[in-house]
Order: sequence, then structure tokens, then C-alpha cells
Amino acid sequence: MVSGGVDSSVVVHLLKEQGFTPDIFYIRIGMEDEEGYIDCPAEEDIEITRWIAKKYGCRFEEINLHKEYWDNVVSYTIETVRKGLTPNPDVMCNKLIKFGAFVDRRGKDYDRIATGHYARTADIEGTVFLATAVDPIKDQTDFLSQLEYDQIRRLMFPIGGMMKSEVREIAHAAHLPSADRKDSQGICFLGKINYNDFIKRYLGEKEGKIVELETGKVLGTHKGYWFHTIGQRKGLFLSGGPWFVVRKDIEENVLYVSQGYDPDAAHGHKVTLMGFHYLSSDIWGDFVEQEIKFKIRHTPEFHPGVLRRLPNGLVEIESGDRIQGIAAGQYATIYDNDAHLVVASGMII
Repeated sequence: MVSGGVDSSVVVHLLKEQGFTPDIFYIRIGMEDEEGYIDCPAEEDIEITRWIAKKYGCRFEEINLHKEYWDNVVSYTIETVRKGLTPNPDVMCNKLIKFGAFVDRRGKDYDRIATGHYARTADIEGTVFLATAVDPIKDQTDFLSQLEYDQIRRLMFPIGGMMKSEVREIAHAAHLPSADRKDSQGICFLGKINYNDFIKRYLGEKEGKIVELETGKVLGTHKGYWFHTIGQRKGLFLSGGPWFVVRKDIEENVLYVSQGYDPDAAHGHKVTLMGFHYLSSDIWGDFVEQEIKFKIRHTPEFHPGVLRRLPNGLVEIESGDRIQGIAAGQYATIYDNDAHLVVASGMII
């Protein structure tokens, strides 16, 4: 799969160097068919992708997965926000679209699927594991942590063993038009639409109170809890800050905030998960406690922790670190104690 960016373009270059001639697919998932939306810059992406295909003598095909993306990822995003939770559309896009609907449509005809994700795989005694990339800042294994084994075992990540700077050097040396393109930011299906405008279109506005957690003092108002996430700092428009969202009362439509650059109320030491599942192999079995590394957001840092099974069937992570922005609806990615293999994941509740 090629997006028109530098990473996937270099993947094609590397595969050709290794003696492969891959078929190239561009997945269109923009919202241009929905009234009022401006599509992602798909035409420029497709133009670059066609150029790459011609340069390396590869067959090119455009796959339109707009409907599948809307039915699965966009609707998931809206409903998750409606429930007062924090969605992760990137995780769902990888699971349900790039390695889900695309595989069902075309990928099933191929032995291997290569992408420009910063990740690796590791074969351990015949079992393929998702593994972290060499570049800790670009590592994307947390966005892939909801994949199933049948998806993982066919994947190739040709740039997972490289630093981003090396990838750009290769692109420059090969005179690729994407060599200096900036990395994409934000949720692609929105195009140039502001995220809050998107949420407003489907959930509207409803005024509620902003309350200081420690004192109960009303500091101001907001236009709906669905516009705000746990740990959020910007967009509150309160004086005397900085202020952080630390709690939401969904029934009463109240935001609770706490003041300071690093408030204790914005942190926790325990994370509770539902839907815990192993990606590749049940390597820990019926564990009681297990030392791990983990992430609850897309950052270069791994937190140390202890994974425990709870009597109610849920799983809990406890860490000596102060964990910021524990947000229900997000996913925790669980690594082995060396922070190398992605072992499991679960949704934060």
C-alpha cells in the first residue's frame, strides 16, 4: 500500500532493490462523497503514487474504500465521542480498513503485504510477532495493536529497521518526488474540516459547566463534553491557567478541570482494561502478575508496569510512573519487558 508520502515511496524502492516488483495500491478513504466535506489531498497523492509505479515498473490500482471507512471508522468515532469516550480512529483504520477491508477486497490475493509503517515483525519459533521499530519517535506499533494474528503474519515493514532520517536520505538519493513531503497529520477523512466542526455536525452543541475539581467552583462554560478529552489543555478559554480536563460527568454535561503545569489530578498509577487480547500468541498463559512495558498514547516513551488479572475478568496495569491523560476509550498497548515485542492490547475503561 502506497500513500504518496515518503515512507511508502521508499518501501517500493527498497522492495525493488531486493528483487521484488510489487503491485501498488492506493486506498481512497476521503469524505468527498459526503455533502459539505473537502477531501484529503488525494489527487496529489495519487499523482505521486502513479509516478512511483511508472518509475519502478509496477502495476498501480486505486481502491475506493470510502463506504467501508464511513460504516466502520467514522461511525465508530461519532458513537465513541457520543458516549463520552476518547476514540482512536487510527487504530480502527488499520484494523478494519488497511488490513481489513483492503485485504478482503484485494490483499487476499497476495502472499505478503508491505506498508510504510514504522514497525517490524519477529519470527519466534514459527510464530510471527509485531515488534517495535528502530526509530523510537516514529514507532507506530501502538496504532497496530488491535491487529489479529492472521493480519500480522503476512505483513512486511521494510523501513521498520531505519531511522526517519535514513528514509529521507534514500528518497533524496533516488530522486523521489515525496522526499521532502511533510508527514501527514490528523485524521485523513476530515480533509480540511476542523475536528470540532465535524463533531458539531453530528452531535450539536449543549452548554455545560466547567468546574474546578478541587474546590467545586464554576469557572466557565463549554459547548458539550463531546468536544473535550481527558488531559486536554487547549480550547477551554479559562483565565489563570493552564487548566487540564481531568474528569467528565456525562449525565450532567460537566467538565472538571485542574490547574497547573503538571497537576496530580491529571495523572494516575492504574489503568483498567477490557477486551484484553494477545496479538500473536498466548505467551503468558493464565498469568496472575506479569512485568511489562506499556503505552496508553502515541509517545516515544514506554512505561514500566505490572499486569494483573482481576476477579471480574478485566485486566489492570499498575505503574510506579505517574501516567498522564488516562482516557477511557483509548487503547493500551502491552509490550514485553524489553519493549521489543507487542504482546497484547486492551481498551481503557
